[in-house]
Amino acid sequence: MVCVLNALGNNSVTVSLNNSKMVYQGIKDAGVDFVTALAETWLVYLLQMADDDPNMTLIEVAKEEEAIGIASGAHFAGRPNILLMQNHGFMGSINGIVSLAKLYNIPLCMLIAYRGHMGEPYFWHTQGGMVTEPLLQALSIPYDIATDPNKVGKQIKQALTYSQSLLGPVALLLSRDLMED
Repeated sequence: MVCVLNALGNNSVTVSLNNSKMVYQGIKDAGVDFVTALAETWLVYLLQMADDDPNMTLIEVAKEEEAIGIASGAHFAGRPNILLMQNHGFMGSINGIVSLAKLYNIPLCMLIAYRGHMGEPYFWHTQGGMVTEPLLQALSIPYDIATDPNKVGKQIKQALTYSQSLLGPVALLLSRDLMED
């Protein structure tokens, strides 16, 4: 378990190692060996696992919109890709999603840390959390919410399959129930 200091100096954010392992195994079981990501507290273990895995290519980006271009290139190279980002990063990447992925029918499977929804203890996440689902709906991006570690692997595979058949972006929101202890 990782305990991360928040901006107020409290040790109150704990990330579930066991559930992160289940998410990572779900990515691998879906046949994905290429991950594009921007670091985020809830994704810490996923990034470590991808970085340590000799069978996984991890590309870390400085901005989430870069990840859209890299994932699009991976698609054209025939490599299924998973994008890992926080919901605020999703908001920052909307131009790339609309101008590239949606316009040119590129499958994107986005696993998004769903910060700022019910139970959020940090005020800086709340505004983004309130608009995440409405933004996905406004952009006609299908999404599901992952809450159960025993079902997340199946949800990842379904999201990847759907993005490939849809030829467009699909999101799986990684909830607090899944990602925190």
